[in-house]
Amino acid sequence: MTDSLSAVCQPITSARGLPNAHYTDTALHARETEILLAGQWAGLAVASDVPTPGDAVPLSFCGQPLLLIRDKAGRVRVFQNVCRHRGMILVDQPRRIEGAIRCPYHSWCYGTDGRLVTTPHVGGPGQNTHDAIDRSLLGLIEVPSHIWMDVVFVNLSGTAPPFEEVHADLIARWRAFDQPLAPGGAESRFALQVNCNWKLAVENYCESYHLPWVHPGLNAISRLEDHYNIEAPGAYSGQGTEVYQQFRAPDGTPAFPDFEGLSTAWDTAAEYIAVYPNVLLGVHRDHVFSILLIPEDCATTTERVALSYARPDTAPEMRAGNAAQWKAVFEEDIFVVEGMQRGRMASGFDGGAFSPAMDGPTHCFHAWAAAALQEGSRHAAE
Repeated sequence: MTDSLSAVCQPITSARGLPNAHYTDTALHARETEILLAGQWAGLAVASDVPTPGDAVPLSFCGQPLLLIRDKAGRVRVFQNVCRHRGMILVDQPRRIEGAIRCPYHSWCYGTDGRLVTTPHVGGPGQNTHDAIDRSLLGLIEVPSHIWMDVVFVNLSGTAPPFEEVHADLIARWRAFDQPLAPGGAESRFALQVNCNWKLAVENYCESYHLPWVHPGLNAISRLEDHYNIEAPGAYSGQGTEVYQQFRAPDGTPAFPDFEGLSTAWDTAAEYIAVYPNVLLGVHRDHVFSILLIPEDCATTTERVALSYARPDTAPEMRAGNAAQWKAVFEEDIFVVEGMQRGRMASGFDGGAFSPAMDGPTHCFHAWAAAALQEGSRHAAE
């Protein structure tokens, strides 16, 4: 396997794609989950999932039970969703935490900031303290998290460098969009279930090569020749277009206001970037979107999509229309990624070749994944 990964890391003119087993083998999927997802800054949710202090949403990611919560001070945090007493799941449905997070097993209670605040009868009937139980050491286990573009990134292993360091280049590239985002609401959120390994969704998203055949309607507006590749080895890759047309109201006026302070370069431009490992982002003069790729298993992925705008005072029907337009585009990709997943059962397929002119962003992602897996193997052997 080491030799095959080395072939992936070669220059694009001679590189091969990731071997079939990286899309079909459950043992390799578990290894990639540990190294590529849990070991990096991966996308878990969006901050607008918990809009109000006290809002809590239980989630499962990389097999771990997590709790996304906005604490009473308004800060979005991520905790392991288990009581420190006997490991009971604390919250099993999205809800508002009015007082404390109470364990349903023995009623240990935690503040929304993770502090253990009460331990009923822990010292015996009627005795709520015990010298051996130090509440200050038994708060909820917090997972390192960082919010950018409304996406809640988490590093489950706790070993990754700071998010701002890992993605300094991308943050600078999109500095113009570093301003408050207005989540679009229920009509601007949807999920797609796709029968493919999560990496195939990344590979497809970050290149424009397939545009004329898979998205003929979109290609009629923003042609293949209007696009350019974006490659930042080790961090992100994607594509941009020099021809973006705003979604418009029935009277022909733009449906949404622009973000403030954008340069004229963004008047007709848009960019679509895969932030490694599992976050797909798109920025436009008047809205942004995120797609979080949540692996359900080796060959099944949930794509969670959320759109945000420059201001909250936009028409719901216009937001719904824009979301429906994007949903139709994303649904056009499903047969492609599912077809590639089925194709990975072909014993003669060796990972495939890359077009040096068109496949740079996908090769960039493959090389990142292969290098990270090789590094993980070296650490495991030490």
